[in-house]
Amino acid sequence: MTSKTLPAWDTLQPGDTLPPLELPPISRLALALYCGASGDHNPIHVDTDFAKSAGMPDVFAHGMLSAAWLGRLLTNWVPQSAIRSLDVRFAAITQMGERITCTGTVAEKFEHEGRRCVRLQVATTNAQGIPKLTGEALIAWH
Repeated sequence: MTSKTLPAWDTLQPGDTLPPLELPPISRLALALYCGASGDHNPIHVDTDFAKSAGMPDVFAHGMLSAAWLGRLLTNWVPQSAIRSLDVRFAAITQMGERITCTGTVAEKFEHEGRRCVRLQVATTNAQGIPKLTGEALIAWH
């Protein structure tokens, strides 16, 4: 296994984008697996009858699953040790069958306490471009 290296600091500019992470359509299997992995067994995410009784058309993805995908977007780009923070805001429910794409854009380059940092704007959106999760991440160069 090769270790990931940080992008070259000098070449990064505000507006640069990370390689997007495109995910397969949300499936019941993915939701069930996430329930097991996360320990979040809320039936609204896996029990269709329960979801419908709560007024939803079907089960839907956990919000934290979308946050995990953004974490994967970041670790596809930099080593995990470079990630200082990931702050997210839930914007809309991620429905069954939706295809989600995770994106990131360099918003700011700066130095803090002698360390080079990049602030990213990150988001998950569906195929129609509707944001499901938005936020920002802070990456630091060692």
